[in-house]
Amino acid sequence: MNIKAKLGLAMTLMALLAGLYVSLGGGVASASITHAKLSHDAQSAALPNTTYTGCSFQTDRGYYLTAVGGGGRITDVIHTDATRVSSWERFNLYYQGYSNVYAIQTTVSFNYLTAVDGGGRTSDVIHSNAIRPQSWERFNLVNLGVRNDGVGLFAIQTVNGHYLTAVGKGGRVTDTIHSDATRIGTWEEFYVSCDHSTSPFGG
Repeated sequence: MNIKAKLGLAMTLMALLAGLYVSLGGGVASASITHAKLSHDAQSAALPNTTYTGCSFQTDRGYYLTAVGGGGRITDVIHTDATRVSSWERFNLYYQGYSNVYAIQTTVSFNYLTAVDGGGRTSDVIHSNAIRPQSWERFNLVNLGVRNDGVGLFAIQTVNGHYLTAVGKGGRVTDTIHSDATRIGTWEEFYVSCDHSTSPFGG
């Protein structure tokens, strides 16, 4: 092969490699695809680096999630039978740096909720004793719409792509939460309301 042919082949290979690099976003595309799958193309629920305080999660039947004992537990962690919001029904949401992913912190013990194993469970589902958010403490709040009073409706997605379920739409003190749902139904819908008057979660 002569020099000219070799140069032509080298240029062709370089062009192909450059095109491949661009199509992969310089090595970022695979992460973007994973991220898009996690977010399910939901609208962004908040501004970056925003913390929302005093948030409550209300089921389709009107019950509120309770962090039993204010948090810090690995058994009897969540009840869903509260009919009004007190301190155990309030949570802080800490933005985790991308899309609508938050760590959910109790407002009494200041521990974080953990989806055990990252989700996919029907027993030993949630702990409330984490002292800092890692992957199992990160939840994607999938925006489903807004109620007439401005309160947002969300599904809560775990890091492995499952959704939290309020068994029976709430009203329970045992077998209260599952994390194995693969699609969003009414048992997976929560109205999220926070203290901030400007919160996209309502308030």
